[in-house]
Amino acid sequence: MWSQLPENKHNTAPKNPRVYDSDMPTFTTDVRMQKVGQLFASSAGHAAKDEQVQGSGGGGPCEAVFWVKEKGTQWRVKGTAFVVATDIEGEKESSGVRTVKSEVGGRMRVVEGGEGKEGEWSWQRELTGHFGNCSPGMRGSWRNPPPGTPVKGEPDQDHQLAQKVEDLEDPIARSNFRVVVIKPDEVEQTDISDPATARRWKYTLVADAQDGKGEWTTEELWP
Repeated sequence: MWSQLPENKHNTAPKNPRVYDSDMPTFTTDVRMQKVGQLFASSAGHAAKDEQVQGSGGGGPCEAVFWVKEKGTQWRVKGTAFVVATDIEGEKESSGVRTVKSEVGGRMRVVEGGEGKEGEWSWQRELTGHFGNCSPGMRGSWRNPPPGTPVKGEPDQDHQLAQKVEDLEDPIARSNFRVVVIKPDEVEQTDISDPATARRWKYTLVADAQDGKGEWTTEELWP
């Protein structure tokens, strides 16, 4: 979940203090992948040009499915998805950065004991923490040749397959690395660990006009 990176002894990136928690799952991606442009193009801002999707922003509709084999349970998460890039903190804030901080930040909750420490929490540190949470081989994938493009001869020396990146500030890998934060408004849980007693629940966020956070309601459905 965003703002709740798990403990990882292999992750040497500086960690944020425990100030926030959230109900927003994340995944990492490459800005050169189609999904990033789609999240921008389908957002309220309708960004379509390549230069408009290089930074933070997005907000298009998203649906993600997670299958937990050990529990025999499927989770389906529906909502909007926002892209976090290296411009998330800087001297100037783009409209995309402001959107991310408003939409994602609005669903981040201050934990017990975190009151008054909000200023110690950094968006950039959280982003770097996600990069450090990946293996060196995975970090190297952000130095691959542009995914989905035709193979025409040998790629240049900066963009090769199977690289391993140890430097958490590697300029090429970091320029392509993105974290996508899903802001859910509906979640379905289907437990089929025993077909004879299969169960399904739908959780729906009922927004609160006052704080924008709201509460989750639960409805059981037939699987």
